[in-house]
Amino acid sequence: MTDREIRFAEIQAEFLPDDLLERIRGRAAAYDRENRFFQEDFDELVEHGYLKLFVPKDMGGPGLGMNEVSRLQQVLAKAAPATALGINMHLVWTGVARALLERGDDSHRFVLEETAAGEVFAFGVSEPGNDLVLYGSTTAAVPTGDGGYRFTGKKIFTSLSPVWTRLGAHGLDEIDPEDKRIVYGFIERGEDGIAVSEHWDPMGMRATQSRSTTLTDVPMRADRVTRRIPDGMTPDSLTFAINAHFQLLIASVYTGLAARALELAGEALHKRASRKNEVTYAELPEFRDRVADAAILYESVPPQLDSYTRDFDDLVDHGAGWPRRFVGAKLRATEMARRVVEDAFRCAGGAAFDNSSELNRLYRDALAGMFHPSGWDGARPLFAGAYLDQ
Repeated sequence: MTDREIRFAEIQAEFLPDDLLERIRGRAAAYDRENRFFQEDFDELVEHGYLKLFVPKDMGGPGLGMNEVSRLQQVLAKAAPATALGINMHLVWTGVARALLERGDDSHRFVLEETAAGEVFAFGVSEPGNDLVLYGSTTAAVPTGDGGYRFTGKKIFTSLSPVWTRLGAHGLDEIDPEDKRIVYGFIERGEDGIAVSEHWDPMGMRATQSRSTTLTDVPMRADRVTRRIPDGMTPDSLTFAINAHFQLLIASVYTGLAARALELAGEALHKRASRKNEVTYAELPEFRDRVADAAILYESVPPQLDSYTRDFDDLVDHGAGWPRRFVGAKLRATEMARRVVEDAFRCAGGAAFDNSSELNRLYRDALAGMFHPSGWDGARPLFAGAYLDQ
């Protein structure tokens, strides 16, 4: 093993020891079947310091970078994709705060300080009908006159709904029609006007409990407002950091899911026997080809994530090439995961079609990858422009 691999093995042993991973894997089916939040997983991950991964050492955390967190998320997703995806949304905000701090911007330092004190951050950006995502908002942000705002709107797919204490959100300040601003900041759970939907019954990723959150005249204190960005596609270090962590950590989760599907495919083929050929299915050429095809798809993605996350940690300047890296990694990982699980399904045979099978759950979880922004349609202009509009 290289020094780097030895170091990561030590990190994994500290934050995701084997016994913890086995308990998390053992609970995943029940969470999915009962459509229940991964509370026990959450409690144990908190106990192991997992929510503090990005917190710098001088604030009481381990000070990990995106590369190490991406690898940990792949390991966690192999055990329970929904748990990893739910935790992702907290890690997005803490990772953003760490990245900005490393680049000389302390506007989100309090996020790291509050995380060290035990606060839990949720991602309140997705909105119905808002395909601008980070660069527009259907939520009204009304100035209060003291630098703060009151937010009214609906946020969808708010993961960690049962446990979050801070909601990172954005809204549109239209007080000056000639200078509309997208306001970013954080809302505390105890404020009046926050309503979390009771409805959450999706096909997959059920344990995330990513329920909708309705905000009605909810205050955001002035000291928790972190950005006022001109409305529209305006570059900013905050949206850059959000894109980086959201896309690359989402890609990490689905990459871990695919790794587990490949393991299950192999296990199934060794267990299945062909009466016609008097060998296991693992020895049949057509099934070996199927596993090989899935492995080729899978094995191209972890090195890409490793490269991109290391460059991000090392502050490499890819300039206008960074957005394509972020979006491309997410698209490739989520599409790869779905195709790998489909191949694993074919390897496992009819047993995988039973609702109690792990592959059945992984297939449903993998489908959720289509709904995380950015999607293919939104990404195509970005890539086309880079090659055609020189």
